[in-house]
Amino acid sequence: MSRFMTFGDAASAPAVTPVLVAELLVEGGRMPVYVHVVDHPDARVLVDTGMTQLHPAVADMDPRLYPLSEQPDLDVAGIDVVVNTHLHFDHCGGNHLFAGRPIYVQRRELDDARSQDDYTIPEWVDPPGVQYVPVDGAHELLPGVRLVPAPGHTPGSQVVVVEAGGRPVVIAGDTAVFFAELDEPRTEGQRRVRELDPSEVWLSHEHEPWRPQVDEDP
Repeated sequence: MSRFMTFGDAASAPAVTPVLVAELLVEGGRMPVYVHVVDHPDARVLVDTGMTQLHPAVADMDPRLYPLSEQPDLDVAGIDVVVNTHLHFDHCGGNHLFAGRPIYVQRRELDDARSQDDYTIPEWVDPPGVQYVPVDGAHELLPGVRLVPAPGHTPGSQVVVVEAGGRPVVIAGDTAVFFAELDEPRTEGQRRVRELDPSEVWLSHEHEPWRPQVDEDP
């Protein structure tokens, strides 16, 4: 399942495609897991890689998988650059598919994922051939596409900001899990996302993008 959304008026403006890669059992309901593709004139960027296999550590979440390698509308070989918003298991489980391609992650996040117990699934973080590009703070990935630290969900979380004319679009991973967390931001990362004044924010576990509420005239 995927959906193609284009932002900006120019034919060459970046586009964002959400791709459903898994569903997890959470509190009796099914929570979607999305990754996002940014089609930029200079490169095709994948934000997070979801899950591609089952693992005993998360068996209680009864994952249903729709792996990237089996997506009919996504050519894994056509991805040039990968970004991990953070390295929890449902965001890095497909990193192994991109061995040899740059995977951008905040240095703090990579250090924590490699050193802390019960943080993630370690073998999904460091499969053979994976090449991380550790980032310290904000970073311009491509013209009009930048990485911005967004601590909160994890200290090393980051978001991807896509400029396409007008207000930006943000791909925020788990900086917020639910819309209400952006309606009333509490963490540094959530406040930072709101300060960007985005037109839309794509989250990993929501089917639709969050949009700021529009105040109506009385």
